[in-house]
Amino acid sequence: MRKNKIKEILANGETALSGWLHIPNTWTAELMANAGWDCLTVDMQHGLHSLETAMQIMQAISTTNTVPFARSLWNEPSGIMRLLDSGAYGIICPMVNTRAECEAFVGACRYPPVGYRSLGPTRARVYAGADYGEHANDEILTLAMIETQESVQNIDEINAVAGLDGIFVGSGDLKLAYTGKATHAGQSEAFEAAIEKVLASCQKHGIIAGIWCATLEDAKKRKEQGFRFIALKSDSMMFGEYINKTVSEIRQL
Repeated sequence: MRKNKIKEILANGETALSGWLHIPNTWTAELMANAGWDCLTVDMQHGLHSLETAMQIMQAISTTNTVPFARSLWNEPSGIMRLLDSGAYGIICPMVNTRAECEAFVGACRYPPVGYRSLGPTRARVYAGADYGEHANDEILTLAMIETQESVQNIDEINAVAGLDGIFVGSGDLKLAYTGKATHAGQSEAFEAAIEKVLASCQKHGIIAGIWCATLEDAKKRKEQGFRFIALKSDSMMFGEYINKTVSEIRQL
């Protein structure tokens, strides 16, 4: 089976960088994949993808050395399994609040006897190799999203789940949970304390701490803080920012 480069990067103590895909288009995905990200995450939750476009985007990513990941629509087994069967090498699962929810997520990503994933890796067998079914449990990466006050309170129980590779902080929802404001700007002591608690628990349990960042400055801060899986912005955010900047500059000519 094709090795998961992200697991190798993390095992070496390095930081993995993920691009984030909202746009349901293979050309923009191919451009992102050729930019040199370690992996690209197809966002099924807040992106505009269908399962079909998600698979096509993973095909475009697979023309490069970039590793295809996906954020599932929800903690729902059939959707997670279909993304894996389509070739995702890692699943980021939203809104994991309890140990039981984390066990359900991880179980959907693992074949028996350690999980309950159904065997039928339709495209994954082509992308990863004919022996995919024998080695997928060792190569597929699982990241549970921490996005609520409840999940922060339960972080040690969540991180103790067997087969969980790491945590991915959904910084937007988590800041909303602690501040009541839907913005990435501004400082919050309660939010920062929650971040520190999650990071400390990940380090204690020996699993990966990941986070989504809205700016380069925040990504630098979180990397220095100890987060080792960093996702930055999204294709639609980058595209929109560049468009707005360019039009503004043109109007000043």
